[in-house]
Amino acid sequence: MAQHERRGYRALRKGRISLPGHYYLVTTVTHERQRWFTDFSHGCVVAREIHALDNAGLVKSLAWVLMPDHLHWLLRIDQVSLSQAMARLKGRTAYMINCRTGDRGSVWQPGFHDHGLRRDEDLLAAARYIVANPIRTGIVDSVKRYPFWDAVWLTERGPRELGSKV
Repeated sequence: MAQHERRGYRALRKGRISLPGHYYLVTTVTHERQRWFTDFSHGCVVAREIHALDNAGLVKSLAWVLMPDHLHWLLRIDQVSLSQAMARLKGRTAYMINCRTGDRGSVWQPGFHDHGLRRDEDLLAAARYIVANPIRTGIVDSVKRYPFWDAVWLTERGPRELGSKV
């Protein structure tokens, strides 16, 4: 990473706070926007790691969609900071993808964009926006035809349990 990129990344992190029990909408992009996740097996690696973070109780995933070159993720931070969750997701997935390909290069760009959701923001609306990404970009005409997304609203646990205004 070039010196000016490191300074820019540090500036992004300056003042970043992640609070347990709060919800965040995160976007992270692949290195040089490489379309890693058009390969189904690479997408599966990321999906498994998102679920692993959730199952370990470190975060609570509400919704996510993995696009060919980026990830949108709506989550609640529980046992780790947002930076720790993202470092774990990106580190483990990069390692596993590099093992599969025999490469040693970067899979993800450094850093990520996050938006802390206020109490009055509608979690369900944010989740719908995330899940609709493959439709908006023209990849599919129905999210049913896209393999890499999930939302808690598909299970018995509904948004009321998670504190959403519905």
